[in-house]
Amino acid sequence: MDRSHNKSQEDVPANTQNHSSQHFFCASMILLSAYNQESIVNKEENLMDESPFLKLKRWQWWLLVAINIFFLIAGQAAAVLLGRFYYDKGGNSKWMATLVQTAGFPVLCIPWFLLHPSREASTSSTSPSIKTLALLYFVLGVLVAGDNMLYSVGLLYLSASTYSLICATQLAFNAVFSYFLNSQKFTALILNSVVILSLSAALIAVNDDSDGPSGVPKGKFLIGFLCTLGASALYSLLLSFMQLSFQKVLKKETFSVVLEMQIYTSVVASCLSTIGLFASGEWKSLQHEMEVFGTGRVSYVLTLVWTAISWQVCAVGVVGLIFVVSSLFSNVISTLSLAVTPLAALVVFHDKMNGVKVIAMLLALCGFASYIYQNYIDDKKARRLQTHVREIQHTA
Repeated sequence: MDRSHNKSQEDVPANTQNHSSQHFFCASMILLSAYNQESIVNKEENLMDESPFLKLKRWQWWLLVAINIFFLIAGQAAAVLLGRFYYDKGGNSKWMATLVQTAGFPVLCIPWFLLHPSREASTSSTSPSIKTLALLYFVLGVLVAGDNMLYSVGLLYLSASTYSLICATQLAFNAVFSYFLNSQKFTALILNSVVILSLSAALIAVNDDSDGPSGVPKGKFLIGFLCTLGASALYSLLLSFMQLSFQKVLKKETFSVVLEMQIYTSVVASCLSTIGLFASGEWKSLQHEMEVFGTGRVSYVLTLVWTAISWQVCAVGVVGLIFVVSSLFSNVISTLSLAVTPLAALVVFHDKMNGVKVIAMLLALCGFASYIYQNYIDDKKARRLQTHVREIQHTA
């Protein structure tokens, strides 16, 4: 599909999971941290004119946007809640919890086959060698596997609401790493976002009532906090590396390339997680886990299967919003979904929401608003510049 020539060079994959979320919708989430975004209005026009979706009408376009928003928010919230449910009902394998975050990658083959690479135009006539691509995907896959493991340990010792609030710090880490690795602007609004999000995480850390699920001791809570915070930092660093790889190595910014990176990196991460599962000996306890699982053997299997599917549904939503709207809009929805999970955890697991947690959530929302407002300002600048260039071309 001939869409790539309408995209600016700055609109390359960058960050949000989110996530929450976070986990392995990373390859697509890298599209979410570039500040010079293509405007939503222009992206909508491009989709109407050159879309593989048969030149959708406006109401159809908005319906497609709504569906992708639902996929993103529902997928991320469901994946985190199911991960917490797995631990609550007797699951204890950290490697299994790590594996399911990427094992559902075959789901992404469906949109990839529907949008075959041969139908897309590339921004570059040259492609990296197979060795270069293999090395790139392997390194990224190793980082993803390590990041997912940290997230799994964090969710083991934290409640779902606390876990999601800490994950919001990925925006702050992303701003810092993007400044050093991707030459992104570090404005007053971004600095304000970093400070506020850091304060939000600090409140969770010092909150005496922030014990983990089922009376997890303070020492375990601290381990969970540090692992989740470290995972958010590693995730943001991974996003910056991915953005750099798109700019310097892949030199393409098409939908299928994003999906390819997500699929191949998931393959590597899944293989490493499987090796870890057997090397650690945790595989020996899986049969026992299934037998003593609180809601039965069938429920055990379905929990793992739907956790894997949920993460990939979230990934489809993230990539879909990037494709049909813009990376800025996808960033907004991805970060907004971080507020949904704590509220859902209150309903499903009856997590405690004391005053400190409420303040931490409000601070996280303020930091999020500051971050997004900076994106909005940069988007307006890019929009005006694009309009000015078009006027010059028209008068020439």
